[in-house]
Amino acid sequence: MKKRRLRWLKVTAAVLISVGLVKTLLVTSCFIPSAGMENSLYQGEGVLVNKWSYGLRLPLQSWWGYHRIGASRVEKGDIVVFNSPMPREEHTAVERRPLYISRCIGSAGDTLMLNKDLIQVEGPVFSPDAKDLYVYPADQEERLLALLDTLGIQGNLLAGYTEDGSYIRSFSYYESYLISQKVGKSLPMVPLNERHPEKAYPFVVPAKGQVVKVYPWNVTLLCNTIRLHEHRQATIKGDTLYVEGSPVGHYCFSKDYYWVASNDPVNLRDSRLFGFVPEDHLIGKAWRVWFPVRLERFWQRVQ
Repeated sequence: MKKRRLRWLKVTAAVLISVGLVKTLLVTSCFIPSAGMENSLYQGEGVLVNKWSYGLRLPLQSWWGYHRIGASRVEKGDIVVFNSPMPREEHTAVERRPLYISRCIGSAGDTLMLNKDLIQVEGPVFSPDAKDLYVYPADQEERLLALLDTLGIQGNLLAGYTEDGSYIRSFSYYESYLISQKVGKSLPMVPLNERHPEKAYPFVVPAKGQVVKVYPWNVTLLCNTIRLHEHRQATIKGDTLYVEGSPVGHYCFSKDYYWVASNDPVNLRDSRLFGFVPEDHLIGKAWRVWFPVRLERFWQRVQ
């Protein structure tokens, strides 16, 4: 009896150690906390994360510093998992911070054209599941709702109204394609940024060793990045950035950063909320859906 118990204890210990090693060195798992990545990923789904996609980040970096084996940069369009760049407590160790998941739309060294809300107004569409805000006439509301029911499109809640009383809803590029194929131009749906174009400004995504110039439109973002992730004292007076008490017109960054965006522009769990994502916060690339909201999505590759 004692031998049997001892054998089961050894088997249990071996399984626990194996699972721990796999989660630490190969693959980990996380659940999607919000609807921001629909229709690529749905709220409540569990996904596996490949920890070697950008090189293995060695654990316990708060003890012996940040090190990554086989480091490589994130590709634009990748859906990445990372630790929160802006936790409630700034001194919380990086590896103990909450997890976020979002799509990379700007790699280190890129220049993005962003409006005052930090939404990209020019650039490629990385996925047909990425969403945009569309404007349509209020008198077409009942027709649109019936059409959505016919096409099986769900969850597209009313996002707001324009000044002239038109309605605004969020649709993926593929959903807008299905609607246009069904009704043509008889139900006009125009992307909000085309109907109400906003002035865009160039934002440089910092790269290691790159000098980034300070402008009135990026000074707050740069200040927060320098203070939170470069760990230097930084403040703003007027439109002037001060680093360690001295005014600066440019800054040379010590690490690579990335700009990430949710699929749904209404969702704020992306770089509009927390700014640039430092390389040392990256965990890996979302790989497979293991806990789906619908059975047919089981083991589907994340893209």
